Amino acid sequence: MTSLDPNSARQGEPMTSPPPETGNRGAPAWLMRLNGRILFGGALVLLIIIIAVAAPLLATHDPLRVRMSGRLLPPGAEHWLGTDNNGRDIYSRILYGARVSVLVGGAVVVLSTLIGAFIGLVSGYFRRLDGVFMRFMDALMTFPSILLAIAIVAALGASTQNVVIALTISFIPHTARVVRGKVLSVREETYVESARAVGLGDWLIIRRYILPNVMAPLMVQATFILALAIIAEAGLSYVGAGTPPPQPSWGNILADGRSYLHNAWWMTTFPGLFIMVSVLGLNIMGDGLRDMLDPRMEAGK
Repeated sequence: MTSLDPNSARQGEPMTSPPPETGNRGAPAWLMRLNGRILFGGALVLLIIIIAVAAPLLATHDPLRVRMSGRLLPPGAEHWLGTDNNGRDIYSRILYGARVSVLVGGAVVVLSTLIGAFIGLVSGYFRRLDGVFMRFMDALMTFPSILLAIAIVAALGASTQNVVIALTISFIPHTARVVRGKVLSVREETYVESARAVGLGDWLIIRRYILPNVMAPLMVQATFILALAIIAEAGLSYVGAGTPPPQPSWGNILADGRSYLHNAWWMTTFPGLFIMVSVLGLNIMGDGLRDMLDPRMEAGK
């Protein structure tokens, strides 16, 4: 945590933070605090990202090729995860569907984090703006995120780009709330009051002393938003309000299989497993990050 030295405070210059602690072998303190949940969850997330990036290399068939003579084939040597009702290879479609999930989830996390963090910083630090921003955020949060996203996509039209816009708007209030709560506690700290007393500007105080303190909860929040975005994108595609066919996404692969649950179980089982593994990995990694970055969680153990 950055502090102000009394001598440098009179000159308006903050004292820099001490260098990060290192372990016995010179490793950074954060590396020494990595826990099993971060490693396990991160490995699952990394696996999904690799699958998404390397989908053209890993796919065994064209995910869009329709072959009616090979429809509803069970998993086998030629089609590892079977085929769908149009004879398309499920394995290849799932790999390409991972690209949509990673792209949509990543875009939603970046946009909602940047916009939500800005709103939370401004609302928490400049109290005269708090009422305006938070009332608007409260109005958005009165609607469940998925229902708000469906309404926005219905107004804009079904497309991957509009899914990103809809989910970003849905998740901004959650990030703003997390950041605002942290800012409200940090802005009353002694070192922030000292910075104001020596005449540092508000935006300089936010950049030097407020923003570093909100990074930890912001990183944890980002992992949970990514998990929610993957589920929400799949849900929107499942009901026909997301990625339009024939472009594969995990949601519309599930939608194709809902009429064949009894005689083609593989159409819903395998995409469902990929969604479960992705969300599980992100949640486990988020819990591990929370324990590593929040000293109070560690002290309570």
